[in-house]
Amino acid sequence: MKSLRFVLPVILMSFTTLALAQSDAPKPVAHSDAHNSSDQTAPSDAQKSFEKLKTLAGSWVGQLTTFPKEPSVDGNFAQFSLRVTSMGNALVHELSVSGRPDHPVTMFYLDGDRLLLTHYCDAGNRPRMAGKVSPDGKTLEFDFLDLAGSNHYGHMHHAVFTFIDANHHIEDWTWMAPGDKPTRVHFDLQRTNAGSGVSGN
Repeated sequence: MKSLRFVLPVILMSFTTLALAQSDAPKPVAHSDAHNSSDQTAPSDAQKSFEKLKTLAGSWVGQLTTFPKEPSVDGNFAQFSLRVTSMGNALVHELSVSGRPDHPVTMFYLDGDRLLLTHYCDAGNRPRMAGKVSPDGKTLEFDFLDLAGSNHYGHMHHAVFTFIDANHHIEDWTWMAPGDKPTRVHFDLQRTNAGSGVSGN
């Protein structure tokens, strides 16, 4: 019994020391906290621009004006259809102009940290352009990158989207004719399905 009285305090002291050591040890970071801190990155300018562009999904109408004036199309009625597709990874932009049989299509998409468009033109070529949003977020401007196909008749060279409000935007497209002769086509557009935003993916 006498030996037990000596051994018991020693055992209790050992447990106390072990408990204190465990309480002072650094606590492991929870898995969910570590995952969240590494994955929460701010969207790039290209991603923000693309999301802004996708708000134009829907149907639009308006007259076109050309600078310098091109009598064959100036003042004609234009219809636009913009549709989000490919699980949100692309925006299809389709245009038809009264009195013309063509129906050019433009695809917008992200390529790394760039917002690009490929324009499938009635001139038989496919120019690509890269977009950049203005500091105030009200305009999105696309500059020419390269061209696939023939440039015999010219090509689409530049595009600017101006966001007015949810139901009103402006598009300015610049056509570059052979000999570097530009013609700007101005579309002042109103939404025909007012109140709608991004369509289904």
